Amino acid sequence: MADSSAEGTTAEASVRLLEDYTARDFFLATENATLLGSGVAAALTDTDEVRLSQRVATALQDGLAPIAVGALPFDSAEGTPGRIVLPRRTRLAGPMHPAVDTLPRRQVSPPANAHPVPEPRRHADAVARAVVALRERGLRKVVLARALDVEFTDGVSAEAILHNLVKDNPGGYTFAAGLPGGRTLVGSSPELLLSRQGDRVVSLPHAGSLPRSADPVADTENGKALLSSRKDHIEHAVLAEAVVETLRPFCRKLDVPEMPELVSTPTMWHLRTKITGELVDRDVTALRLAAALHPTPAICGTPTGLARELVTELEPFERGYYAGTVGWVNAEGDGEWAVSIRCAEIGNSALRLYAGGGIVPESDPWAELEETSAKFATLLTAMGLPREWLAEL
Repeated sequence: MADSSAEGTTAEASVRLLEDYTARDFFLATENATLLGSGVAAALTDTDEVRLSQRVATALQDGLAPIAVGALPFDSAEGTPGRIVLPRRTRLAGPMHPAVDTLPRRQVSPPANAHPVPEPRRHADAVARAVVALRERGLRKVVLARALDVEFTDGVSAEAILHNLVKDNPGGYTFAAGLPGGRTLVGSSPELLLSRQGDRVVSLPHAGSLPRSADPVADTENGKALLSSRKDHIEHAVLAEAVVETLRPFCRKLDVPEMPELVSTPTMWHLRTKITGELVDRDVTALRLAAALHPTPAICGTPTGLARELVTELEPFERGYYAGTVGWVNAEGDGEWAVSIRCAEIGNSALRLYAGGGIVPESDPWAELEETSAKFATLLTAMGLPREWLAEL
């Protein structure tokens, strides 16, 4: 029988959840709470995400477990299914920070070798081709990603990488989710796709980025440059408009600020808009809303169908669960789903990192390449590798 327990809000309670995590569990740490789901009371997979959300709602109403957790892929049409688990045991605690700050970092074995997919110059070439295609095909934006395959002689620890990600990222959504085939999706995303609490819906779309700098003066200037960048405001407006139009049929009213705000992670500056709404129908669950929103222009482009076709043409790999969404939903329909970026898929002795960027007609191919390198830093730091390590590949 599945059970759920509140472990309390003490530092010891939240740290205990992180220390008890093992690969194949589900883990999510936000600024406000920590969740650990262990064991499998039921597992549901489906390439139709709306149907999957309905199946999950039925399973929760049947009392199989109080909560469901898991991940949706970037493109279920590729044959990659959404995977949602009803854990045998769910444990909740307070926020990880500042409790986790005093813990030592965990060691990750050094890589035996690594291979960028595609090679950096070819990614820049793909961006240039995308800029041409945007004009020729009438697209407003497309998101192109590149990957980094890393192999280890002694195996790789999802537990150690998650531990370090939690330490490094006090904001956002740090997560781990078991995937089909025994792999694990681990990452720390700045972006909330959708949360639902009662009839209140919140989405925090991010688009428009510049790297952080170790020099405080240069770092401040980067933030100011992003806030004044016409190219990045265009990219962000495309995203915010798409989120609003998707949520509109579900909401009796929406609140959308006129301008985005500047926010940051340890490695990146971003433009963000906080969109809030009031649901018409309380039977529409957080997972159903996430399925409707996903994929947003933040990780695909717009128009969605044409952008997805261009992604398939220009990226030499399938994204799998990168640029999907990861989160939870309960029997009342409440839940929280983050965009699965700044992440890696981990196997026994190898992992694949992903990083992408939004391409608009004003994009510069080499600047876009540099942006993906900066975004790799979230995982590289958790692995104990400097960003400069990329230059050696």
